[in-house]
Amino acid sequence: HAIQTSGNCIRNVTSDQLAGISPDELVDPRPYCEIIRQWSTFHPEFSYLPRKFKIAVTGAQRDRTAAQIHDIGLQIVENAAGERGFRVYVGGGLGRAPMIGEVIREFLPEADLLTYLEAILRVYNQHGRRDNIHKARIKILVKSWGREAFAEAVEAEWARRDSDALRLPPEEVARIAAHFEAPPYAAEAAADRLDPALESDPAFARWYARNTVPHKIPGYRAVHISLKSPGRAPGDATAEEMILIADLAERYSFGELRVTHHQNLLLADVRLADLPALWQTLSAHDLAHPNVGTLTDMIACPGLDFCALANAGSIDVAHQIQSRFEDLDYLYDLGELRLNMSGCMNACGHHHVGHIGILGVDKKGEEWYQIQIGGSSENSASLGKVLGPSVPKEQVAEVIGRLLAVYLDLREEGERFLDTCRRVGIEPFRERVYAELEVAA
Repeated sequence: HAIQTSGNCIRNVTSDQLAGISPDELVDPRPYCEIIRQWSTFHPEFSYLPRKFKIAVTGAQRDRTAAQIHDIGLQIVENAAGERGFRVYVGGGLGRAPMIGEVIREFLPEADLLTYLEAILRVYNQHGRRDNIHKARIKILVKSWGREAFAEAVEAEWARRDSDALRLPPEEVARIAAHFEAPPYAAEAAADRLDPALESDPAFARWYARNTVPHKIPGYRAVHISLKSPGRAPGDATAEEMILIADLAERYSFGELRVTHHQNLLLADVRLADLPALWQTLSAHDLAHPNVGTLTDMIACPGLDFCALANAGSIDVAHQIQSRFEDLDYLYDLGELRLNMSGCMNACGHHHVGHIGILGVDKKGEEWYQIQIGGSSENSASLGKVLGPSVPKEQVAEVIGRLLAVYLDLREEGERFLDTCRRVGIEPFRERVYAELEVAA
C-alpha cells in the first residue's frame, strides 16, 4: 500500500504477511490499510511533514507487523461491549535513535479512525522539528514531550474536529472489505490428508513443519518460501526464480504471492493436497530450505556490497553464520530465534529488535560488529541491549555460538532464546563471551 515513496509524507501503510488468512486474527486488517492509503495519498495537509511517516495495522493476536516500531501502530481490538476499534501506538522507530512506540489510546472506535489519525498528524506537522533531520521523526517529539503530554495534545486537537467530515461508517468499511474477497476455496479440501506423505518422507515432513503455517480455512496452509538457503544472500532471488515462483503462485495459490518483512516470500492459500508437488518443485530449485523462524532465517541489509551508506558488510557475515550453523537438528533444538543484521546505524536490517542483533561499525577502516541481545518487534516489543565491545568480522559467528551455548545451559522448559534473555538478563551472556574472547586473545 504505497505510492508516496521517498517524500516527507505518509509513505506506506502495511499489514502482515498472514493478513486475512491467519486463524489468530480478530479481523482482516487489509481493508483498514486500504482506507488509510486512500485517505493519505496526496493529502494536501500532510504532503510535507517534518520527516517520513509509516503506519502499520495488525488484526492478529500475535503482532507480525512490528506495529510498535512504526510512527503509528494500530492494533485492532474489541472492547467489553464487543465493539471493534483500535489500540493506538505512536512514536516507534529504529535508526540512530531507536524507540518503542507508546500507547496513547487504549480504545479508539472504528468510526473515528481517520479523524484520530488526522489529529496525530496535525500535532506532529505543527510541532515536529524541521531544523535537524536527525531529530525530525515523530518519535523524537513524543520522547521530548512525554507520552501523556503528547496524548493530551492529540486529544485536544481531536476535540476540535468536524465529527462528521471523516467519520467512517460501517457501510464504507464493508465496501472496501468487499475488494478483499476470499478466493474460491474448495469445500472438499477440508477432507485432504497428508499423513502418508509426512510419514514416508522425513524431508517433506521437516519442510511442512518449518515452512508452512496454519490457515483459517480447513484443508489449506500458508507456505513460506525461504530465501535463506546456505550460500544465498538473505532475501535474494534471481529473475528466473521469481518467474518460477510466479508460476507456482498461479498454479497453487490463486495467483497471489506476498513478501514478508523477514525477507521471504509467501504463498497464502495452498491446498494440503498440493503441498507435496509444490515442495518437490521448490526443492529442485533450492527454494525449500526448512529453516523459517530459525537462527539462519535472518534479516540482513545489503551492507557494503551494495549500499553507499554502510559501514560494514552484511552478506559475507550472513554466509559465515550460515556455514557455522548449518545443522538443522541443532537449529530446531534452539527453537524460534530471530537474528537481524544491519551494516550501519540506519538499521534497515532491524538489528535493534532482533533476539540477536548485529550492527556493522567502522574502526579505522576495518569492519567490526556490535552485538545486541534481547530485542523483539512483536507484542511485548523491546530494544536489544549491547553486549559489550564490538568484535572483528572473523569472530562474529564464534560469538553467536557462545551466546547460544549460554542459552542452552540456562534455558528452562519451553523457553525461547528471547525468554531466557529476559529472565536472566545480559550479564551471563556477556561474561561468557568476553571471558572466552580474552582467553582466545
